[in-house]
Amino acid sequence: MATSETQTIRIGYVPEHYLAPLHLAARSAFSSLPFNVTLKAFPSGTGHMITSLRQNEIDIGIGLTEGWVAGLVGKEQVEKGPDADGGYKVVGQWVETPLRWAIVTGRQRANIDSVDDLKGGRVGVSRLGSGSHIMSFVLAKQQNWPIPAPLTPVILGPFGSLRDGVTGKGPNESDAEHPTADFFMWEQFTTKPYFDATPATPSPPLKKIGEIFTPWPSWHIAASSSKFPNPENDPRLTQLMEALDQGIAAFEADTAHVVALLGTGELGCTYSKEDATEWLKDVRFVKGGTKGIRRDIIENVVDILKNADVVPNEIGNDEAVRRVAGILREQ
Repeated sequence: MATSETQTIRIGYVPEHYLAPLHLAARSAFSSLPFNVTLKAFPSGTGHMITSLRQNEIDIGIGLTEGWVAGLVGKEQVEKGPDADGGYKVVGQWVETPLRWAIVTGRQRANIDSVDDLKGGRVGVSRLGSGSHIMSFVLAKQQNWPIPAPLTPVILGPFGSLRDGVTGKGPNESDAEHPTADFFMWEQFTTKPYFDATPATPSPPLKKIGEIFTPWPSWHIAASSSKFPNPENDPRLTQLMEALDQGIAAFEADTAHVVALLGTGELGCTYSKEDATEWLKDVRFVKGGTKGIRRDIIENVVDILKNADVVPNEIGNDEAVRRVAGILREQ
């Protein structure tokens, strides 16, 4: 049981439905931990959490796999040298399934009707190194567009700013004829209310022109290397992971309750019953405990990011695993 004098572990997260088990853990399992736990939302996504981990603003982050890996073996970090501290390590897995990204543009963009129209265009991203940025390279690779610069990234910030960026409705736009970006990518069900026409919203601001799935399990857990210099043998991390496991177990034990909670906004995000139910059909949280990341996941991400010119080709698998993994799990 934590007291007012015990230390606090600060967890960063993206306020989306994937983090429902975290909120369930905060409602019950965290209360039995011998330290305090606080939650901090990061609407801008994984790239912002990387910055906050490095600046000692949070201790743990639950974010997108490709963002974590790119931050540790991307060109900017590698150029600092083989022993440079990346500020964090990946210590756990959150889900076993990929993320479904919607590819969207402004509804009034008559010149953009398919993914083919995006070649050479401007992609809105929350931050450089974020999942929304990394996935633009994955999209380019999938479409066989030229590497290294098939798309021009435009840094727009969180989800609301991304929406404004493709519609020309943002505070820095002169008019809707001159939007900042041509398209952006964001999680399907978070984006759906803004492109799905309904009787209440017959002309939503966005239109969906495609979708793309991450070719790996989409969410992992990172830990500050200053807070947890020896993560594999740190009892605090073990205890925290066990509490997160309980949150996942609570989620899976009563998904109807989770759907209801997602409809209320109590978990920091709001999804309709229809969308939450549809999402549940395809999501699987990790089995056998959250602790550790699999080597093959790191290798798969690195291979694709090399092809996207995000990770230097000279980085071998062993070095990539050394740089990324704080705790390895069995294959």
